[in-house]
Amino acid sequence: MKIAHAPSQLERQPRAVAIGAFDGVHLGHRTVIATAIATGLAPTVVTFDPHPRIALGNRVEMLCTLERRLELLAALGVEGTVVASFTDELMHLEPEQFAETWLRALDAQVVVAGHDFRFGRRRTGDLALLERLGFQVLEAPEVEGISSSGIRHCLHDGDVAGAARMLGRPPELDGVVVAGDQRGGTLGFPTANLALDPYLLVPRHGIYAGATLGHRAAISIGTNPHYGGEELRIEPYLLDFEGDLYGERLVVELWERLRDERAFPSEEALVAQIADDVERARAAVRPV
Repeated sequence: MKIAHAPSQLERQPRAVAIGAFDGVHLGHRTVIATAIATGLAPTVVTFDPHPRIALGNRVEMLCTLERRLELLAALGVEGTVVASFTDELMHLEPEQFAETWLRALDAQVVVAGHDFRFGRRRTGDLALLERLGFQVLEAPEVEGISSSGIRHCLHDGDVAGAARMLGRPPELDGVVVAGDQRGGTLGFPTANLALDPYLLVPRHGIYAGATLGHRAAISIGTNPHYGGEELRIEPYLLDFEGDLYGERLVVELWERLRDERAFPSEEALVAQIADDVERARAAVRPV
């Protein structure tokens, strides 16, 4: 997939353009993309970074990083994606200006979006306006019960299976391995300490089963209450893995929430519990 930051960076050809934030690339988003692909034109996406609501000063817990969003779009068969910087200038474009600058310039023959899509200054543009401007418009069918807010609600509750049903895949943590407290190694379970983008949603604290790099993992999300911790730590322990992961990006799937995090009466009790978590992670089933 070709990634561009302006329409001029993509080859001009007849395109079916899907527009949206596509946070999480969930099943509803997949329907939009599938509708664009089904036209037979070059399937293309126009998406935004940062998320428009973040640019407007709101707190948004993102479901995936921009890098992961682009990977997921590519996997669906998108031919090119234009990442539009959601600047003050873009925010104040009249809908007609947006259509000329970001759609006509791409030679968009078809524009695909959800029924509630709005664009342009004060969100005054809609699909009907695009039709009046001469674009063929396809409204992607709504997938009932699927929404980014619903996925966020599930993850706040630790409901991994519920989130997976809406995403069409397991929810993920995406970050870079950095130096941590290095207690895991002394306990016999060396973990990777994952630093997340500050805008990414952190699921309900607890111990999870999942996978990364082709290895099952037991993942701790929380503050390590056994050691009186206060800072958030996200620490996957990769089963049957040996190696140095410092500086590596990990995309960690969450398959099942195993338990709450808690303090233990002794370090021996903690080690026994971790061993049990590891065995449960080994037996966990990937959702979806």
